[in-house]
Amino acid sequence: MKSLPNYLKSQRKHLSLSQEEVGFLLGMGGMGKSEKVCRDENFVREPSLQDALAYEVIYGRPVRELFAGQYQQAIQDVAARAKILNFRKLRKTDARKQETIIQLAQTASVNSSNK
Repeated sequence: MKSLPNYLKSQRKHLSLSQEEVGFLLGMGGMGKSEKVCRDENFVREPSLQDALAYEVIYGRPVRELFAGQYQQAIQDVAARAKILNFRKLRKTDARKQETIIQLAQTASVNSSNK
């Protein structure tokens, strides 16, 4: 089953919080507090790093769980780039660097088999 880009709405409803209350907790001032939260929940905007970390504090869930779909996409993107990097000829052979790149390249296949 494919992950949603984020699970903000389900977590907010689980805690019985309104969008306006979450907006206030995020430190959003003025009239549009609930609109910004609504846009985050409906994948219209990506929250800033500060907002993502605040969501983690509010909902008590790690950012990678709250934004599971985006996290899975990041894993796949990094793994694909790591595969390319692995095939590049390195000037100096650094075993630790090579091991890191190989592990990153294998990450997508490990995570996709765990679904």
